[in-house]
Amino acid sequence: MLSAFSNSLKIPELRQRILFTVALILVCRVIAVIPLPGIDAGTLQNVVNRMVASSGDIGFMGLLDLFSGGALTQAAIGALGIMPSITASIILQLLTAVIPSLSRLAREGDAGRQQIIQYGRYLTVALCIVQGYAMAAVLLNPAAMGLQVLPGEQIVMMGKVPFLMIALLCMTTGTMLLMWLGEQITARGIGNGISLIITISIVSRLPGAIQQAYDMFRQGRANIFLVVTMLVLAFLVIGVTIAVTQATRKVPVQYAKRVVGRKTYGGQSTYMPLRVNYSGVMPIIFAQAILMMPERLIAMLPFAGAKSFAQVYLAYGSPIWVTLYSLMILFFSYFWVATQFHPVQIADDLKKYGGYVPGIRPGKPTAEFLDRVMTRITLAGAIFLTVIAVLPMLLMKSLKIPPMVAQFFGGTSLLIIVGVMLDTMRQVESFLVTRHYDGFLRKGHLRGRR
Repeated sequence: MLSAFSNSLKIPELRQRILFTVALILVCRVIAVIPLPGIDAGTLQNVVNRMVASSGDIGFMGLLDLFSGGALTQAAIGALGIMPSITASIILQLLTAVIPSLSRLAREGDAGRQQIIQYGRYLTVALCIVQGYAMAAVLLNPAAMGLQVLPGEQIVMMGKVPFLMIALLCMTTGTMLLMWLGEQITARGIGNGISLIITISIVSRLPGAIQQAYDMFRQGRANIFLVVTMLVLAFLVIGVTIAVTQATRKVPVQYAKRVVGRKTYGGQSTYMPLRVNYSGVMPIIFAQAILMMPERLIAMLPFAGAKSFAQVYLAYGSPIWVTLYSLMILFFSYFWVATQFHPVQIADDLKKYGGYVPGIRPGKPTAEFLDRVMTRITLAGAIFLTVIAVLPMLLMKSLKIPPMVAQFFGGTSLLIIVGVMLDTMRQVESFLVTRHYDGFLRKGHLRGRR
């Protein structure tokens, strides 16, 4: 692996792409630490620390703060992070499956995709305005959201209207700048730009997690046995995550021979890879976003009974919350596959180009076969996602591990890091192999059954 990294710098084009990616990532990290004008950073940090200490976790706000690399709790100009762009992309993907006009655009090739991307940018601006206004309102009146503010503490040090205008402008500009930097990394750098920005934001919390783990050991809250168990568990979880992320069900496909003029086409055997974890991290994000809303909304009501009910039964990590969380992950795993995987279209394309699955008739029987296979492997992927998502909460409850440390043992952070790193390594390896260099994996390839 070390030789692969050194070989990466020997290829001029790849070296230029890597350095360009690193430079833009540094710019993204600068955007995540510059605070909004008119913010008392010390007071804001005190409020956040009290919120974390009282609840043990900051729920969905913690998830957004994780994706922004700590910019949200610092009220930085990049506080919204790249999540509005991701949300807009997800919304358009779901709408493409149900709106005929968007579906036609998606099938029009590059021109149609560019039009959909343009719609995504407009939607991103709208989401930035809505989310930015909500965050500015919380900063102006944190007590209304249930945050513990001591008498005399004030986060915003300027008037309401000027701060709202400046905050909306700065946060919207910060998100659009991050989105543009991500597109530049994708076009001129290495890897998927937006995914890399999220990954680097998550990894930026790793030093703080290591410091918290060290403080646990130094203060006597963790012995050497717990430390060794955590290390073994971390390697085990990462290994299983990599294996499931790369796992596919290979459906054999045979193409019939066709004679066109004097040339013969087809006649070869190949396979269609169906991913076990087809939905990726999307079911976890959907489930967390939906489950965090009821608690936040009930906390804003003036009824003490409703608030106590939400704190006991709808709180993050409670038994009812974990049960609903698991069921929603299972549901959204199948929901995502149902909206994004189209067996009828795949079967029609195979039939059009003379392909067929051995033992299965072309057309509708092939679509039913693919749908049946995808349903079975999705169950395995959904169970894996559920275990990975619940594992950090179990570690926090049973071993009293801090939330920042536990999030690297599963959940969205681990899935995103593993997926993005594997995709980036594959792109780098393609550069190395085409120029006759050894890639990252010279050994250890699994030989499939014949």
